[in-house]
Amino acid sequence: MSVTLKEKGKLDPLKVFIKVTAAFLVSVFSRKKEQKKIALVGGNLGEKYEDNAAIFHTYLYNHHADQVTAYWMYDPKTSYATDGQIPNAVPLGSFRNYLLFFKADYTFHGHSLMYDIAPSVDKFLFLNRKTIITHVSHGIEGFKKILIQKEDVPLLKRTNYFNCASVYEKDLKLNEWKIPERKLIVTGLPRFDRYADIKPAKEMKNILMMMTWREWLFDLSEEEFMQSAYFKNTFGLISHPGIRELIQQNGLKMQITLHPFMKKFKKHFVGLADPASGIEFLSSTNPSISQAIVENDMLLTDITSVSWDFLYLNKPIIFNMFDREEYLAQRGTYLSLETDLYGYKADTIEEVYAYLKKIVEEGITTNDWFPKATDYIDYFDHQNCQRLAKRVLGV
Repeated sequence: MSVTLKEKGKLDPLKVFIKVTAAFLVSVFSRKKEQKKIALVGGNLGEKYEDNAAIFHTYLYNHHADQVTAYWMYDPKTSYATDGQIPNAVPLGSFRNYLLFFKADYTFHGHSLMYDIAPSVDKFLFLNRKTIITHVSHGIEGFKKILIQKEDVPLLKRTNYFNCASVYEKDLKLNEWKIPERKLIVTGLPRFDRYADIKPAKEMKNILMMMTWREWLFDLSEEEFMQSAYFKNTFGLISHPGIRELIQQNGLKMQITLHPFMKKFKKHFVGLADPASGIEFLSSTNPSISQAIVENDMLLTDITSVSWDFLYLNKPIIFNMFDREEYLAQRGTYLSLETDLYGYKADTIEEVYAYLKKIVEEGITTNDWFPKATDYIDYFDHQNCQRLAKRVLGV
C-alpha cells in the first residue's frame, strides 16, 4: 500500500485519542465472559464488500454464528453496508469500532490492520495484547514486491498469522518477507470458495479488461498523467480500431474496469464507451468484480491479482506488460515477467490485438497454462474458509 494511499481518510488525532481512551477504559471495567467469540473482519479499506475478507466474513456468519459473532468493518462514507444489509456491520473509526477491537478475540484483515480494522491502530496497538490477528491475503503474492513503510513494521510483527494460498506463497513470505514460519498457514484463498464450478465457456463472448495501478503515478498532474505510458496504453487498447472491429463483428462484449484511482481521469474515456458495439465501462462496485470474473470468459490485464482467479477458473488471459522495464525498476516482482506468466505475453497493443484475434478466431476457451495452476494454488476443493476458520478460530 502506497504512502499516498495511506494519507487517504486520516482521522482527527484528538478525536481518535478520545474514542480510543474511552473504549479502552470501558473494555477494562466491563470485562465479562462473552458467550461467543468475537471476530472483526475487514478489507479494501472498508470501501466495499469484496475479496477474501468479505467472503470469510460471510462464511463465519453463515456457518459459525452459534460460536462466533463476526463483525464487518466498513467506511462510514459509503452506503453499501446498509444498502446491502451486511450483518453486524460497524463503521470504522466509531467508538463501537474501538471498543470491539479491545474486546475482540480475533481480527482478520485483507490489506492493513490500520485501514481495514481500526484506524490509527499503530498508535495504540500496545494496549491490546490478547487479540489474535490474521492477515488474509488480498491475492496470491508474486507480481508486486511488498512495500513496507516504517509504521507497518510493528503491525507486521504483532500479526499472529499470515494465510497463504500454497506452499509456493508460504516460501515467498518466509524467504522474501522474512515472516517467521510459525506465523505462516497454508489454508487457501477464501475468495476461491465462491466459484462453484470450473467450466470454461462454450464459446468466447465476454472479455474483461482490468489494469492495476502504479503508485508512482499518484503525484502527477493531469497533463503529466496523460503523457504516461499507463494512460497512453490504456486509451490505446480501448480505442484500437482493430480490437473494436473484432469485438463488434463477432458479437463480443468487452467490459472495462478502470482502477478506482483513475476516477478523476474517467472523463477522457467517456467517448470510447459504445454498448451497441460491445464496449462497456463498469464501475468498481456495480456489478461487483467477483460477478465480472464469473460472467467474463477471458481477461485482458497487466498483472492485476484478478488474473489468479482466471487461472483458477481455467480461462484465457492476455498479459499486456507495456511498461515492464519501468515497473521492474520502480516496484519489482517476485515472479519473472518473461517466464512465469500464465497466459499470452503481449508487450504492445498490436500484440494484444493479434492474440485476441487468435483466441476469437480459433475458439479458444481454456487457459493453455492451466497445468501451472498447481504451482501456485494448493486447493481447488472449496474448503479454504473452513480451513482458515479451523486453523485460527478452532471452529
